[in-house]
Amino acid sequence: MFQKLADHIRNSDVDYPLLVPLLLSSFLVQTVTALVRVTISYRAVELELSLVWLGMIAATFAIFPILIAVQVGRFIDRGYDTRTAWIGALIFALSMTGFALWPTTAGLLLFSTVMGFGHIMLMASHQMICVRAAGPKSLETVFGNFMVVTAIGQGFGPYVVGWMGGSAPIPPTRPLFVIAAALAAASLVFALMMKPARTAAASKNQADIVPISQILRIPGLVAVVAAGVIMVAASDTVVVYIPLLGAERNIDVHDIGLLLTVRAAASMVARLFYARMVAAFGRWPLMIAGTFVCGLSYAAIAAPIPLWAMHVAIAAMGFSFGLATTLSITIVVDMTTVSARGTTNSLRIMSNRIGQFAMPFGAGLVAAAAGLGGLFLVLAAAIVTAAGSMVWKRPGR
Repeated sequence: MFQKLADHIRNSDVDYPLLVPLLLSSFLVQTVTALVRVTISYRAVELELSLVWLGMIAATFAIFPILIAVQVGRFIDRGYDTRTAWIGALIFALSMTGFALWPTTAGLLLFSTVMGFGHIMLMASHQMICVRAAGPKSLETVFGNFMVVTAIGQGFGPYVVGWMGGSAPIPPTRPLFVIAAALAAASLVFALMMKPARTAAASKNQADIVPISQILRIPGLVAVVAAGVIMVAASDTVVVYIPLLGAERNIDVHDIGLLLTVRAAASMVARLFYARMVAAFGRWPLMIAGTFVCGLSYAAIAAPIPLWAMHVAIAAMGFSFGLATTLSITIVVDMTTVSARGTTNSLRIMSNRIGQFAMPFGAGLVAAAAGLGGLFLVLAAAIVTAAGSMVWKRPGR
């Protein structure tokens, strides 16, 4: 068995010495991010902070880092993807140390901002290092594995919080921040193990930089990015409003938790079979179909359907979301030239952050005016419209 594995690695076009530390670092980063964001909420309760303060702390993580998104992308495009990961991992680890040492109101506000800067650098660099680790025949497989690892990390972080908290109403926040600092330090170690490109593009001059206006004119690019933004923001909105919908329909907390678990599991399954599905159907048809199905699942949730049907709808939502969000990355990477991939991907991440910040405010207004069912119908219409836009803007249409 080990000999077959060794032969597979030897004959593969995947750069495993680069990919393995990347996956380990990414897993730890996602685990720490999920763990800390939950712990911050509990720490805010301990400090008796208002919802306004909690909203401000969450906003600093999402909004301020977008100010450097383009510069981060340009730096990556000059051949410094691993350096970006090193710097991002260091900033990220420092922010976790700050949470552990100074978990006051000002500390939460400050280090959430610092964490956001490190996180956006890590996300942009990790995805571009993924491209470098993959060979011409293995891009889909490598990205599928990368997205599975990040999904596991996103689920493992809250599990650690629950395990530490047990039956207590509030978990021990200081020890959790210490655990986060230790895991972030480990992610920095793995980041430093990632080797830089043999031929860095540091010699590129300003004339080699692709203008943003030219990037935005790539046929179909804006439509794909917009679809990704809508789906990511809508996904965040589901986490907030599904519990409220459950309360409205007299669905108990256990069943609501199970619904969200089914959604996460379906998303992970989609990413496990991602490479095979792309090989069978192609990126664009799969992206359009996945987005359309995701929109229909939101419309189904809006209807007064029984609980078993909600499980089916939310499984379809998770599966299509897992496919479409992974495809939004690989399509963007495939559509742009090598010299502009970092910048384009950073613009995509920046757009996601803006959507994640703006959507909750808009969702609250819609829910107040049209009810929770109306909110899910609006989200469904937005996602289906995004699918239609990709049909219209698809290259070679």
